[in-house]
Amino acid sequence: MKRYGMQVGLRPEAYDEYKRYHAAVWPEVLDTIARCNIRNYTIFHHDGILFASFEYHGVDFRADMALMAADPDTQRWWAIMMPFQQRIPGTPEGEWWMPMEEMFHFEG
Repeated sequence: MKRYGMQVGLRPEAYDEYKRYHAAVWPEVLDTIARCNIRNYTIFHHDGILFASFEYHGVDFRADMALMAADPDTQRWWAIMMPFQQRIPGTPEGEWWMPMEEMFHFEG
């Protein structure tokens, strides 16, 4: 299992609608996330920045992300979500969310 963290900007005018959509994520999108070996997926918000964290329990992250990107329901969801978001400075070319390095984890 590998943990991931990433950030993307949230346009201020999109806050309410983004929150409304995420209060009722489409079941088909959630099924695809699970099928792609993503677990414990959480999105936080603070001061115009979305922070997502999740655990990947698969063996081929790139293949699973390609499977997710090919899913028609997920493509429709992303088409709605992307205008709400904005890349943050320093995000690598070809990425939408800024990847983050895990610095500490305590399992308890």
